[in-house]
Amino acid sequence: MTAMSNETTSPAPAETKPARKERTGEVLANKMQKTIVVRVERRVPHPKFKKIVRVHKKFYAHDEKSEAKPGDRVLIRETRPMSKLKRWELVSVIKH
Repeated sequence: MTAMSNETTSPAPAETKPARKERTGEVLANKMQKTIVVRVERRVPHPKFKKIVRVHKKFYAHDEKSEAKPGDRVLIRETRPMSKLKRWELVSVIKH
């Protein structure tokens, strides 16, 4: 009979979580408590005409300290859902 070796296999390497998305945009409103509305602009080619066009999208972001004001340039990061619309959090105010 052959003796079986007791080889211990190391556990699989821990799966790394994908990096959270980050976006830079302009604050449109801060009327809600601890929430800001950020407009993010992307430049994409038009599907048919291939001209570069600007596309805007609004994101609701959590602002714990209410530090962002309308007109500020901010960096936001994707996070867990905090409410029906809020899935982003304020990382920093880039420019006042």
